[in-house]
Amino acid sequence: MSDFLFESIIKNGKISPDSLFLATAVSLVAGLIIAGSYMYKRSYSQSFILSLVLLPCVVQVIIMLVNGNIGAGVAVAGAFSLIRFRSAPGKGQEITSIFLAMATGLATGMGFIYLGLIFAVLISLVGLLLRAVNFGGRSESARFLKIMIPEDLDFEGRFDDIFERYLRKSELVQVKSCDMGTMFKLDYEIIMKSSGSIKKFLDEIREKNGNLEICLTRAVTNIDEL
Repeated sequence: MSDFLFESIIKNGKISPDSLFLATAVSLVAGLIIAGSYMYKRSYSQSFILSLVLLPCVVQVIIMLVNGNIGAGVAVAGAFSLIRFRSAPGKGQEITSIFLAMATGLATGMGFIYLGLIFAVLISLVGLLLRAVNFGGRSESARFLKIMIPEDLDFEGRFDDIFERYLRKSELVQVKSCDMGTMFKLDYEIIMKSSGSIKKFLDEIREKNGNLEICLTRAVTNIDEL
């Protein structure tokens, strides 16, 4: 089985029309698999999905054209470096999908079409599984709470009794002065109890912050760029 996976369809360094067609077809299939796994329960742009579909094929053709030529290989590496530095930073999952597509194209370009296809399927399935179990993700009940208070109000411990009744976890992550120093904005990261009423929770806070602005939003992770 292992010999079958690690057997290249390119024999003696010569690329035949049949091997080129087969490697290209496998690259396109692998690109569709990678793009399909990225699209599952995720927002995306059409241009990025099309890029994921075609990238393995493009890399595969480039590797086949280089085919042991050191000078051409250096030129290709330089071209990829220029593209990287002229590209905007992407999210972690986008970069991972791009590297997966390139690795698959590299494998098929060297003739290891079975290894490249199995690798693309396996990594895509692992990614789907991790996303399905929310591995590394925030709790669905996680929220951001923003409370405005007057600058003369002592906020330390002021809301502790309310938090104890309605929350499983609370953490003060930021205190910011605003309105020319007449107000403080308190930012909390919280996890509400399943039995807690959001309206009653906010009403009790309003009673202690002078009925000033309160904002409760779903927690969103922005620290995911590479």
